[in-house]
Amino acid sequence: MSVTARAPVSGSLPTRVRRTLSAAVVRPSWIAVGAAVLLSPLLGVLPQAVIYAPFVASVLVFGLPHGAVDHLAPARTVDGSPRRSIVAVSVLYLVAGGAYLAWWFLAPVSAAVFFVLLTWAHWGQGDVYALLAFVDAEHLPSRVERAVALVVRGGLPMVAPLAFHPADYRRVVRGFVALFDGPVEALDPFFTPEARLVAGGGLLALTLVAAGVGAWRVYGGAARQPWAIDVGELALLWVFFATLPPVLAVGLYFTCWHALRHIARLLLIDPGSVTALTDGDAASALRRFARDAAPLTAVSLVLFGGLALVVPGDPTTLAADATGLLALYLVGIAVLTLPHVVVVTWMDRVQGVW
Repeated sequence: MSVTARAPVSGSLPTRVRRTLSAAVVRPSWIAVGAAVLLSPLLGVLPQAVIYAPFVASVLVFGLPHGAVDHLAPARTVDGSPRRSIVAVSVLYLVAGGAYLAWWFLAPVSAAVFFVLLTWAHWGQGDVYALLAFVDAEHLPSRVERAVALVVRGGLPMVAPLAFHPADYRRVVRGFVALFDGPVEALDPFFTPEARLVAGGGLLALTLVAAGVGAWRVYGGAARQPWAIDVGELALLWVFFATLPPVLAVGLYFTCWHALRHIARLLLIDPGSVTALTDGDAASALRRFARDAAPLTAVSLVLFGGLALVVPGDPTTLAADATGLLALYLVGIAVLTLPHVVVVTWMDRVQGVW
């Protein structure tokens, strides 16, 4: 394969492409999160189904499909062989995903904790790429500063709900373990007031450090606007996860923030999509993505159905409020996430994120 990557993060995006992505991806994510915050006082009178709606939508809209083009990503990233890319990623999913699925059956408590940590790292790496590629974040020039940004950004959807909504958070995580008849009480130490204070306070302190170091970089000559966008997003996300119930907040974030931004990244390594973005036609680019993602999205749904048949617990009876079904879906997502993170980490290296 060639070592020259398409859409390296170190290069500035063409103005037309940047404007199209801003209108189709970045701003809509702000609007979705901001609107949810503004509407949060109404949540108490809305049907419970609204809480689960973003996760239900994520099955077909952005969420689950955003990883369904992994088999094409290596070849498109470095102008390589599509066949080799498909074979390598298929083997990766079979081995890594299969091993992680076995882990869930053998030790569901540690598998659940690993899922939270894995998601923390992955959602953080997604936001670091977006900051560098979409807004030219000059205030993140070093690996250390990018690593801090990764910890903060990924920690917000994983830690802030724990600090502000421990009961709801615990119910979902316990659902993971209950699916496999595991000892749900083993998770209780993570939900003590002391643990929540350390986790939430530590993340807040690191957020302030990241914002302060970025301000120092701006004082030294880095562009001010990208730093302001970064800090503004951090403030918005803190309020978002502190205000909304975790299931609703994480579901919205997964679908309208993380997945949508990763899809934008994938559009930038597809020549046909880049042409459409250059013409200001985001809809055509997204249709190309949907076409590419449809086959493996369908395969994933079949796999989820198989998972429902083999888990020891019955997801339809674990909880009356659909927590069991959500747990089943998220365990399926977890199994797919591990190989997906490997692919994205490889893309990060090739495109110069680290």
